[in-house]
Amino acid sequence: MRKVHVFNNVSLDGFFTDARGDMSWAHKRDEEWNAFASSNASGRAELLFGRVTYEQMAAFWPTPQAAAMLPAVAAGMNAMKKIVFSRTLDTVTWQNTTLVKSDLVTEVTKLKRQPGADMVILGSGSIVSQLTEARLIDEYQIVVNPIVIGKGRTLFETVRDRLPLQLTKTRAFENGNVVHWYELT
Repeated sequence: MRKVHVFNNVSLDGFFTDARGDMSWAHKRDEEWNAFASSNASGRAELLFGRVTYEQMAAFWPTPQAAAMLPAVAAGMNAMKKIVFSRTLDTVTWQNTTLVKSDLVTEVTKLKRQPGADMVILGSGSIVSQLTEARLIDEYQIVVNPIVIGKGRTLFETVRDRLPLQLTKTRAFENGNVVHWYELT
């Protein structure tokens, strides 16, 4: 059975976006972090997005600027299969992207049962929250960034029940980021 993984940045005070929806504070680049990001964008997973994150990603990764800044990551992001869950989009233009307008939980449940690569959610807080509530996420990779932003959105703002997780791994980076890997217990 395919697994669903989350890879998201959060501030030290627990927000994945600030109050205006900005995530630029999470982009602390250095050689070590870039190598880690490049290895994560290897093309072996299928990406799941909501509309907002899809539009942000599709506006950047296919551009010459992305290819110049982070060539391995841009190549991986563009080559990976992508699924966008949106009731408002009519079309998607980023290569290897499929638009799904039906129920998120029902569709991800079906996708998990099909053969294929594991799925990874980047950003897409409302999708993370809904799939967490449905217990469909197998692993959370949470990057804690050394910044306090005061106000914003959490990844779990609609989750009503406690979700016990087990820490399986951590990795600290010289830029101050710390990645924590969690699985459902």
